[in-house]
Amino acid sequence: MRTKSGFLQHSLLLKLGGMLALIASFAILGMASSGIIAESVQGSGEAINLAGSLRMQAYKMTSLALTARQPEAANVSARLRTAIDRFESTLTDARITDVMTRQAGSALSRSYANVVMSWHTRVKPRVLAAAGSGSATAAGSTPLFDDVTLFVGEINDLVKQIEQVTEAKVRVLRMVLGAALLMTLLIGALTLVLARNDLILPLRNLLAFAANVGRGNLAVRTEHTGSDELGRLGQAFNHMAEDLSTLYRNLEARVEEKTAELTIANRSLELLYHSIARLYNGPVAPDTYAILLKDLENVLGVGHGRACLVEAGDIRARVIASTLHLDSGDPDLCGLMSCAECLTHPSLAVHPLHDGRRVLSLPLKDTEHQYGVLQLEMPAGKELAPWQTQLLEALSRHIGIAIGTARRGEQSRRVSLLEERAALARDLHDSLAQSLAYMKIQVSRMKPLLDNPQRGDEAREVLAELREGLNSAYRQLRELLTTFRLRIEGEGLAAALHSTVTEFSGRGGIPITLDVHLAGCPLSPNEEIHALQIIREALSNVLNHASATKAEVSVVCNSDGSVSASVTDDGLGIRQAAGAHHYGMTIMDERAKNLGGQLTVENLPTSGTRVTLHFVPGAGRDVTIPIHPVT
Repeated sequence: MRTKSGFLQHSLLLKLGGMLALIASFAILGMASSGIIAESVQGSGEAINLAGSLRMQAYKMTSLALTARQPEAANVSARLRTAIDRFESTLTDARITDVMTRQAGSALSRSYANVVMSWHTRVKPRVLAAAGSGSATAAGSTPLFDDVTLFVGEINDLVKQIEQVTEAKVRVLRMVLGAALLMTLLIGALTLVLARNDLILPLRNLLAFAANVGRGNLAVRTEHTGSDELGRLGQAFNHMAEDLSTLYRNLEARVEEKTAELTIANRSLELLYHSIARLYNGPVAPDTYAILLKDLENVLGVGHGRACLVEAGDIRARVIASTLHLDSGDPDLCGLMSCAECLTHPSLAVHPLHDGRRVLSLPLKDTEHQYGVLQLEMPAGKELAPWQTQLLEALSRHIGIAIGTARRGEQSRRVSLLEERAALARDLHDSLAQSLAYMKIQVSRMKPLLDNPQRGDEAREVLAELREGLNSAYRQLRELLTTFRLRIEGEGLAAALHSTVTEFSGRGGIPITLDVHLAGCPLSPNEEIHALQIIREALSNVLNHASATKAEVSVVCNSDGSVSASVTDDGLGIRQAAGAHHYGMTIMDERAKNLGGQLTVENLPTSGTRVTLHFVPGAGRDVTIPIHPVT
């Protein structure tokens, strides 16, 4: 309540409102007094005129009364009666009686009462008596003229008093209006001074303050902090400037904090980027780990470190990179904790050493295996921030994934190499090895024939078969060499088929058309190689045995996701079983089985042969492609 009353006491609006209310009050007072006085003096002028006319009428009645008995004034009595009636009418006129009513109890009303009484008791009777006797002087009394003169003096006194009363009211009106005007001017001047001191100057100060704040000067403060409205506004402005200054300082601190966080995040991302680039763009070598350890030392501010890996099939970890100088000959001890001890911890951990130092260990693992550990020396009193811990965990996961990927890739290449060697051995076994075995048998038959001259024809037959076997073996060797050199470049199976068709069409001199539609049936490299070799073997049979004039190759993706590859010619067709030295169909059938598919050979109704391969790609089935052992 004290604050509220103090505010009301110093309220600028209350002050200005009070000043305007006073000005309005004096204006209303002046107008009201003017109206009241004007109302009170209304009719005073007419009353003065009428009262003044009573004097002339009195003298006229006197004159008529004195001439009423003369012979030539026969009608004077009537005129006198009329004059008396007019005098009485004027004396009792409402315009005079109203003034007397408003001035009841005053000297004016008493003077009027004296005039009325003098008229009725003294003047009127004498005027009537003088008119009847013709004498202006009654017995024992003053002359009529002197009595009327005295009566006129009373009327003069009445008129003078009416004038004085009217002038007094006018003087009061002047005084009231003058006082109201004077007070209005005084209050107006005080209002202007108040408006200048308490309104205009504070507003200028507040506007200057707002302009400074708008220009960013938050240290400026306004001096107008009084108890009125503008003073409280100035206090609010000062509080606002203080709050803005505090917020600005906090904002600067937060900007610096965010800048530091962004710098940390940038350094972390840069370290992760370069580390991942080194891990995935090349082989994971000891130099790579040494660079990673150096980067971790620079970014995290930790001590020296080393990297330990467990080789495949081994149970001990081996130091492959270190930023420490190895004074000991033991590769498992380099001044930090042993690798074997760190491998027992599956997550990031800090281990104290006997000499007071601490070692931070990070396991290098993926979702399946743990491949090793990174060890970093922690300086005394240093604790890892959350972002450093997250960075180390992310980096260790990427290193583990890179090691696992590299080892799985190496294993995959090893398996692919074994599969390719098995395929080469199978091709050699199914073609060249059998031809050589057959020729070895023929050589065994040749030896007794050479000792018996009588069996020359049989020896020549065996020799012809040996020659045919050698030629077939030589041809098969060339085809195998061509097959071994065969590769599918980045363009895929379709481009390889175009090259194959062009090659065989040029070798055989016959047109070969190609129709390839494999969209929706992705093939693995192994499936592409087997399919291409089957088609090449079928085209080789067309050129060597079919006596065809044209051929057609078609490879399409069926609606069920399977692949159908066919080679069609218009040649002689299949007339008899393959000879002793022909193993093409056997090799084709073996490759079809490796694809998990089926190979069919059929004669066309008119002429020619169609060789068809049908299989489901590995991406469209869950079974694996079997690898047949070499017999």
